[in-house]
Amino acid sequence: MAEIIEFPVIDLVATGKKIQQLRKERGFTVRDLQRFFGFEEPTAIYHWQNGKHLPSVDNLCALSKLFGVPMDDIIVLWDNADADSKKKLITAIKQGKNIK
Repeated sequence: MAEIIEFPVIDLVATGKKIQQLRKERGFTVRDLQRFFGFEEPTAIYHWQNGKHLPSVDNLCALSKLFGVPMDDIIVLWDNADADSKKKLITAIKQGKNIK
């Protein structure tokens, strides 16, 4: 019988924190990323960092090249998420909020 593998779940908040951490460690500002991606406004960058949205696969690939790390080092899976992120997600689920 095949081994059952748990379905991976990306922690948006922890991934956003990781994007922000890598950006700061590499000395980039939000405006630097905005220009790099050619965005008219920095809103998408802030949404990524605040865990509201994930970057597209193309943008995630670009971030990995810009930061000099594999994409797996940017994405934080639920198993690796910090306790605060897990608590927020569980609370939102219990309150019936729409999780994005």
